[in-house]
Amino acid sequence: MARTQGSKAVITGPLVRDAARSLFARHGYSAVSMRQIAAQVGVQVGTLYAYTPDKQALLADLLRGHMQDLLGAWQDDPERPALERLHSFLRFHIATSIERPEAVFLSYMELRSLTPENRRQIATLRRRYEEALETILAAGVAEGTMHIPDLRLATMALIAMLTGVVNWYRDGGRLDQERVVAIYWELVRGAVGA
Repeated sequence: MARTQGSKAVITGPLVRDAARSLFARHGYSAVSMRQIAAQVGVQVGTLYAYTPDKQALLADLLRGHMQDLLGAWQDDPERPALERLHSFLRFHIATSIERPEAVFLSYMELRSLTPENRRQIATLRRRYEEALETILAAGVAEGTMHIPDLRLATMALIAMLTGVVNWYRDGGRLDQERVVAIYWELVRGAVGA
């Protein structure tokens, strides 16, 4: 099907993904139709299929893109002390979560909506990100600067805590991002026995 007059692939493709991300985050994947996404973008439903084979592929693409962006942006220096690395991870995770709350929300809430194959692919990417934190925690235990009885459990608990910021943080609210990072840092230090 032809694109709506004036539609351009380099513009419409990102608009389709942005509209889907927003609608999926607001209403849930199952409640959103391709027709709603098309209406949000201002194109005919058939036009969407020039950008994605179907709604499932669109969701998988959004989650995959989010995880690939995280993995690509995270920089670690294993030569630094583990507590410094942990502080950098905390700062990075909070900042990216606040910048992309819908993407973060989808990556945790809509994993269940993926087909088994898509879920495996996204879970592999998520595991790589979790391993980045787990590696830091293991280094802290090896250095004797952290005391953690179960590295995997601590990793999952810390990521859940840090990700939770998207549920309540509001720009211009009572706490600015720097204050949130400072408070979370004290909480995380306590959690790892530092």
